[in-house]
Amino acid sequence: MSASLSRRSLLAGASASLIAAPAVAQGTAHIVVIGGGFGGSSVARSLKQLAPNIRVTMVEPNRVFTACPFSNEVIAGLRDLPAQQFTYDGVARSGVEIDFTHASAIDAAAKRVTLADGTVLTYDRLVLSPGIDIRWGALRGYDEAASARMPHAWKAGEQTMLLRRQLEAMEDGGLVVMSAPDNPFRCPPGPYERASLIAWYLKTKKPKSKLILLDAKDNFSKQRLFQQAWSQLFPNLEWIGLSKGGKVSSVDANTLSVTTDFETYKAQVVNIIPPQRAGLIAEAAGVSDRSGWCPIDPVTFESRLQPNIHVIGDAAVAGAMPKSAFAANAQAKVCAAAIVALLHNRTPQEPRLINTCYSIVMPDYGISVAGVYKPGKGLLMDIEGAGGTSPLQAPDSTRKMEADLALGWYNTITREVFG
Repeated sequence: MSASLSRRSLLAGASASLIAAPAVAQGTAHIVVIGGGFGGSSVARSLKQLAPNIRVTMVEPNRVFTACPFSNEVIAGLRDLPAQQFTYDGVARSGVEIDFTHASAIDAAAKRVTLADGTVLTYDRLVLSPGIDIRWGALRGYDEAASARMPHAWKAGEQTMLLRRQLEAMEDGGLVVMSAPDNPFRCPPGPYERASLIAWYLKTKKPKSKLILLDAKDNFSKQRLFQQAWSQLFPNLEWIGLSKGGKVSSVDANTLSVTTDFETYKAQVVNIIPPQRAGLIAEAAGVSDRSGWCPIDPVTFESRLQPNIHVIGDAAVAGAMPKSAFAANAQAKVCAAAIVALLHNRTPQEPRLINTCYSIVMPDYGISVAGVYKPGKGLLMDIEGAGGTSPLQAPDSTRKMEADLALGWYNTITREVFG
């Protein structure tokens, strides 16, 4: 385990060095960034760090960012929502101009962004980091109105608190049903971390209750680690994969019923994690394809569909690299370096990117998966042997160390991006 962690630390240092090189960008280039999450705020700040003379404008409708990592702990009552929330004061102090509004239209040919208040921004390059939007209607019966009774909580904030309040209000002996979608979706280990923490909450607070996790897949991230923990710790958690009838075909929010090809489950609390797509502004910009996601060049993150527009974070088709906050932050640094190079008519350096996804199974029990990626065959590909997962057999001290590392990572990345 220690060797694996040391390797991750070294790789993290290598990734950080991408923005440490001196930059001499001059002139009046204007870069517009849409989205102020881990990807958007990171790329905006990295651009100013690499090239202070570049004008960078970030467009973000919310004055407070609510982070998804660790929000599953909020649902389980281990953490309060304010611990997930950050202002953009640090981003502004770095020299980034911020327009707190929506981008309503993008004219890629004219290089113009129209904001909701009518302001028009012209750009030399545009970076989209719009995160995800829910594909309302992709699951029969699940629309925005249904989410008020069957929360998805896949965008942190009020939905997170709604699911928490529902669990708290449920009588002991109630049934909780979760659904996990088919790939791709934001944070591949996220549903399984959430299932673990809900199962822990039920075990400790409502021991007569049960959780059923219906899954549209037979395989998922860190599967052996999660299932080992479930078998040892949570007899109240039943996972039903695709081949056993786990794919949800429809829901009824009025009766809190979830239907698969095999059975209908009537629950007291239902958490539907529905199919997703790139944030809707990506479609307006013409950078998403029929999959709903955005194909990109793996060296520069420039859109394959529109020139001078880059896409990072959850919205991008990043090959083997998952949709995570860690990945968005790493991609932002690579994208910023590439933009500065392109503004100087230099060839961007081929990157190496890393990602680590931590998951909290219960208090003092953490697991992780790490990967290293390089461009290949038009995508980002795994570098074989460079990543790895937590050991399947490990003492409690190792699981606690990983939980501590997860919290340390969260505190570090939020301080870097928003502090």
